[in-house]
Amino acid sequence: MNMDVLAAIRKLLDDNKIVYKCWTHAECSTSEEGAAIRGTEVMSGAKALIFRSEGNFAMLVIAGDKKADMKMLKFTLRAKSLSLATPEEALQVTHCTIGSIPPFGNLFQIPVYVDKSLYRNERINFNAGRHDTSIQMNIEDWEKVVKPKIISVAQ
Repeated sequence: MNMDVLAAIRKLLDDNKIVYKCWTHAECSTSEEGAAIRGTEVMSGAKALIFRSEGNFAMLVIAGDKKADMKMLKFTLRAKSLSLATPEEALQVTHCTIGSIPPFGNLFQIPVYVDKSLYRNERINFNAGRHDTSIQMNIEDWEKVVKPKIISVAQ
């Protein structure tokens, strides 16, 4: 099944009467490129990482200026094994290529964890399933529709 991720995000936000801004721009794949193209701070980028633990996939959302501490994530989740998903696995799970994965694991039926550092922002920005389309929204609204578990694993 090929999912239109952008349409799914817009439907989720519209159904929940969430105010957001969606626009197209030059293609970007990294938090730094996205911030430059959007004219926003890197730390406001909501970077979505797909990881595998004991055969299951999950999503970690961290601020664009941070890196995931995988040892801390493994410890926090009390996981026996933990690794980042391969680009092929991420595509299979999210229907998106690396760099375009939106912070909506709930749309892909996978658990979502968010690092508390993202909450330094009132608004977050992210690629919305495509490298040339971004969404900006209030973090409280994002939290309301995604219902992530808040953890502390960024450095």
